[in-house]
Amino acid sequence: MKDLNEILGMASRVQEELTKAQENLDHIEVEGVSGGGVVKVRATAKGRIVGVNIDESLLAPSEKQMLEDLIAAALNDARKKADEASNAEMGKLTSGLPLPPGFKLPF
Repeated sequence: MKDLNEILGMASRVQEELTKAQENLDHIEVEGVSGGGVVKVRATAKGRIVGVNIDESLLAPSEKQMLEDLIAAALNDARKKADEASNAEMGKLTSGLPLPPGFKLPF
């Protein structure tokens, strides 16, 4: 068995790497789309919305309900992609750790 100080040192280094990876997630951008691309939402892998783009063809008052639905769909698409990007990024760090199946680090 490894020395306790060595194990604590490894844990500290892993914590530092996880902290850096979490900070990096705010720099990874994904784009959620709906309506064949007429509504687009840009978000970070942390889920922060950084931009919304709405095609001018949807700006008619009669299209209000459809526009609201498309924005919700684009936000959900962006959130899904942000989660996927986050999981992929965090998976790079945890792939070498001997974690039990189903164990998730607190994020």
